[in-house]
Amino acid sequence: MSLSQALSELGGNVLAMAHTRLALFSLEAAEARQALFQMAALATAAVLCLFLAVLVATLSIALYFWPTEYRFVSLGVLAAGYAVIGLGLCWRLRRLLVRGPMPFAATVAVLEDDAQVLRRPARGQTAHEAVEAASDQAREPL
Repeated sequence: MSLSQALSELGGNVLAMAHTRLALFSLEAAEARQALFQMAALATAAVLCLFLAVLVATLSIALYFWPTEYRFVSLGVLAAGYAVIGLGLCWRLRRLLVRGPMPFAATVAVLEDDAQVLRRPARGQTAHEAVEAASDQAREPL
C-alpha cells in the first residue's frame, strides 16, 4: 500500500468518524430543542392558569373578610403564603438547574472515547490500525 493510498484511507476514516459524531450531535440537539419548547409551552400555560386561579382565590378571600376586622390579617396571611410558595419554587428550579443532566452527554462521551483510542492505541496496534478500528465503530448505526 502506498503512502498516498494510506493517507487517503485515513482521511476517509476520519471523515466517516466526524460524520457519525456530527449526526449524533444533531440528533441530540433536535431532541433538546423539542424538549425545551415543549417544557416552555407547558410552563407558560401552567403559570397563566395558576396565576388566574390564585388571583380569583385571593379576591374571594379578601371579599369574604372585607366587612370584618380581620381583612388586613387575611391579606397578610395570603401574601406570606404566596411568598413561601414562591421561594419554594425558586429553590426547586435552582436545584433542577444545578443537578440536571448535562446536555449532549452522549456526544461528549463518544468524543472522549475517540480521543482515548487515538491517544493510546492497543498494544501491538499502530495508530493507523487504531483509527481504522475507531472508524469501524463509527460506521455502526446509532
